[in-house]
Amino acid sequence: MTTSAPIRFRVFSLNCWGIRYLSKNCKERFVRIGDLLNQEQLDIALLQEVWCEKDFLFLKKKLSSIYPYSHYFKSGFIGSGLAVFSKHQIHDAFLYRYSLNGYPYMAQHGDWFGGKAVGKVLLNINGLKIHVFVTHLHAEYCREKDSYLPHRVVQAWELQQFIRHTSAAADVVILGGDLNMHPDDLGTRLLRNYTGLQDSFNEAVNFDGCEEGHTHISENPFTNTDNLVPFGGGIRIDYILFKGSGEVDVSCKSLSTTKGPVPGHPFPYSDHEALTAEFLFTPTTKGNGCSERQSDKLPELVNTVNEARTEVKVGLHCAERMCHTAARTGIMGLILLVLELAIAAVPLFALGAEQPFPKASFYLLGALCFAILLATLLLYVFYSMEVKALQGTEDQMRLALSSLQERLKESPKVLSSDHL
Repeated sequence: MTTSAPIRFRVFSLNCWGIRYLSKNCKERFVRIGDLLNQEQLDIALLQEVWCEKDFLFLKKKLSSIYPYSHYFKSGFIGSGLAVFSKHQIHDAFLYRYSLNGYPYMAQHGDWFGGKAVGKVLLNINGLKIHVFVTHLHAEYCREKDSYLPHRVVQAWELQQFIRHTSAAADVVILGGDLNMHPDDLGTRLLRNYTGLQDSFNEAVNFDGCEEGHTHISENPFTNTDNLVPFGGGIRIDYILFKGSGEVDVSCKSLSTTKGPVPGHPFPYSDHEALTAEFLFTPTTKGNGCSERQSDKLPELVNTVNEARTEVKVGLHCAERMCHTAARTGIMGLILLVLELAIAAVPLFALGAEQPFPKASFYLLGALCFAILLATLLLYVFYSMEVKALQGTEDQMRLALSSLQERLKESPKVLSSDHL
């Protein structure tokens, strides 16, 4: 670190809902998003759901005079949807794809095809090493019966691991994106408690935007309002999180959200509201790193990891059950196929014998048996991979819990404060 003067740093985050030919006003909205970014002249913009690379290239050209540096993270069948535009040089970029991300047969949701991931870019501003992360986690389609909750917990676990293990040397860490989790949800608590990241909504000196910082609101014409009624018409699932270090103190001076339609147009920028946070990086010898606060929050962290481990075990039990079901169904399909082959072989060994079934029905039944066998084989492979991913995460959580509990025993200060 070579700078001594405070640095002002502005961050933008938006889920663009950029599904070409499916999202309403997609082309027009990307034009307006580009206009907004050029007008705001931010330091860095973190975009999600830029599913089509043509839209990224359009923005890259439109923003080139203000944001000469950019990166598009490619992953999965249709891409990760993650894109970064920066006023400062991007020195390095890396993508980590989450091990679990929904189910391929749930095509109506589409998350599995998107290759959800976390992208990271490295900036160096006046000697400060700034690590910026952008991510988009699996969506929540039904809060009461959320079959994707174990996957989202695994993603939150992998996200916090990725941030912790790759940003040890960072002066400043910033995470922006659509987490698809409420502020008090298990995944959000796991991420914040383990990494020490602070929520800009809670820390901002000034706030200007939707009520309670909501980024998914019923007033948005692109939003399914029925899902938001139980929450009073809005939820907060998009975040800009941050933390400093022993070298740099980070404070959030302001946070704002977009509010409704694009000025002069009948449609908003997206089905989500955009976030803009302004930070102040102040070099110091006692920065707001997370070590002291994390030590104070060890009991809470232990409880959170325990809760996450329980949820992963529930998901593991369901995945194992589905794996066994696929195996049994596959065996039944194999038996039927063998019987079909045996019946087909009768005329070969019994001279003059006729085929006991009409040929059309026979071939149709054979094709059905083969389709069942192939489908269940693919499902068995998929569920086996899910089981291994959940087992691996549960093993990691068990090791982490053991380490955290040892640290808790060695910290009388934390123990005494916990008993008060």
